[in-house]
Amino acid sequence: MPRWIFGAIAILAALSLIPFVLIARARGTKSASPRIHIIQDMDDQPKFRAQQPNSLFADGRATRPPVPGTVAYGKLAEDDHYYRGKVGTDWATTLPVQVTEPMMKRGQERFGIYCAPCHGLAGAGDGVVAMRADRLQEGTWVPPASFHTDVNRARSVGYLFNVITNGVRKMPAYGSQIPEADRWAIVSYVRALQRSQNTPVNEVPPEIQASLR
Repeated sequence: MPRWIFGAIAILAALSLIPFVLIARARGTKSASPRIHIIQDMDDQPKFRAQQPNSLFADGRATRPPVPGTVAYGKLAEDDHYYRGKVGTDWATTLPVQVTEPMMKRGQERFGIYCAPCHGLAGAGDGVVAMRADRLQEGTWVPPASFHTDVNRARSVGYLFNVITNGVRKMPAYGSQIPEADRWAIVSYVRALQRSQNTPVNEVPPEIQASLR
C-alpha cells in the first residue's frame, strides 16, 4: 500500500475531529450571536410578537384581548363569603375559616408588614408613617383610622376584608399583594387587637384581675 494513503487517512481522521472540537468550544463559551441550530424545532417559527400588527383581525392587533368573562385556572372564586367578604348582599359578620393559633400568628406578621406602618402596632392610628406625616404638616395627609373607636369596633369582618382588598379613601387596595387567606388572618388579628383594648373586667380571668389597675 502506498505510504501517501496512510498520510491521507491520518489527515482525514484529524479533520473528523474538528466538528467535535467546534461543538465543545461553542458549548463552553458565551456569544452574542444566536447558536447554529441544525434541527430548528420551535426556535425558528412564524409568529407575531407582542404589539405587532396583524391584518387578519378587524382591529389590526396581533395581541388579542381576553374573551369577556374569562377566568384564569384556579381563580373561579365562587364563594362570595371567602373571596369577597359578603353573604348575599350584606357584609359577612362571621369568618369563613376557623381561627387557629397559626392563623393568628400569620395575621400578626402580615399586619406588621402591611398595616402597622400607618395604623400602628396596636391599631391606634399612630404608625411611623402617620407620625412622620403629622410632623411634615403638608395639609394633604388623612390620618389613618384607629381600630378602637366605637364605629370601627362595630364594623363587620366582611367590611374589614373588603377594605383590605379594595382600599378606602386614602388607603390603597392590597388585594393584589395579600392573598385571601392572609387577608382573613389580618382581619382575625384586628379583632384580637380590638378585644385586647375593650374587654370588660368581668371577662378577665380572676387570677389576673387583681394585677389590673
